[in-house]
Formats: sequence, structure tokens, C-alpha cells
Amino acid sequence: MKRLVAFAPLLVLLLIAVVSAFLLLRGGERQTISDGRIGRPTPAYELPDLAGGAALTNATHAGRPYVINVFASWCTPCRAEHPNLMALHAGGVEILGVAYKDEPTASAEFLRELGNPYATVGIDRDGRFGLDLGVAGVPETFVIGADGTIKAVHRGPLTPDVIEAVILPALRRG
Repeated sequence: MKRLVAFAPLLVLLLIAVVSAFLLLRGGERQTISDGRIGRPTPAYELPDLAGGAALTNATHAGRPYVINVFASWCTPCRAEHPNLMALHAGGVEILGVAYKDEPTASAEFLRELGNPYATVGIDRDGRFGLDLGVAGVPETFVIGADGTIKAVHRGPLTPDVIEAVILPALRRG
């Protein structure tokens, strides 16, 4: 009996590890959400252009549906979703990239290395625009309709399934 008591802390630790692994590895943790942002206007923004051009504002993309993808060079899931963004761009989707809490040189290097799927990239160095959007972490993707309202939100890396089931239908409704 004393041996069993001696191993009890180890067994409890093992049980915690198994439960934690299950919770972390199961699918569906970061999914498309339908929160209060859907149907609301996109927050007003004026972001410096990563390429050094004129500042990006709501007016830059007004009148047509587009996607806002919030990313960072330091974000590992952003690297994982990048080929899906490249495919979305190749399909003719206009994507505004927002470099979230990132150094412009690091963002530029990230895009040089992996390719640039974005029509334009705005710099959100202090995260203020991300806060206005309701970003909880990167990557996050927002579909903006031609009327300037948020049509869909996806938290986490884009996958082909998410693009087909959420992003493209929201763009068609846009």
C-alpha cells in the first residue's frame, strides 16, 4: 500500500498530461466564430503601408469584398497557413495583410521568404487596429463585404476546408 501511495503523485501527473494532450490536440479549438462582429462595420483604420506607399484606409478597399488577414513573422501558425493564402490569392481574392505587432523589416523578410499573397500590407505595430477588430491572437482572418461590414471571422490558421466552407461563401455574399 505504501508503494501505491508513493506513486500517486506520478499517476496524477501522468493523468494531467494525458488530459492536457487530448485537449490541446483535438480539432476544432480555434474555429470560425459568429460573434457580435458579424454584420458590423469594419473599424476605421489608417495603417502605414509596408511597401512605403500611401497609408491604407477603409477607403482603399471600399466597394468590393476583400479579406483581412492578420499575421506576424514570429507566428508559427502563420507560416503553416501561408500556402493557403497563396492559393486564395491565386484564385483572385483580394487580401489585405496586417502585420500585427511586428517589425516592418521582419514582416518584409517573411513575405520575401514565403511569397506575398497580399494586395497590400498594413503595419499595425502597436496592435491598435487588431484590438479594434477584436483580434485574440494571430493568425486571424476577416471577410469584409462590399458594404464594409464584417461577413465572417476565422481565428487560427486557414485550411483548405475553412476556405471552402467559410471564406469563399462569405466573399460571394459580400
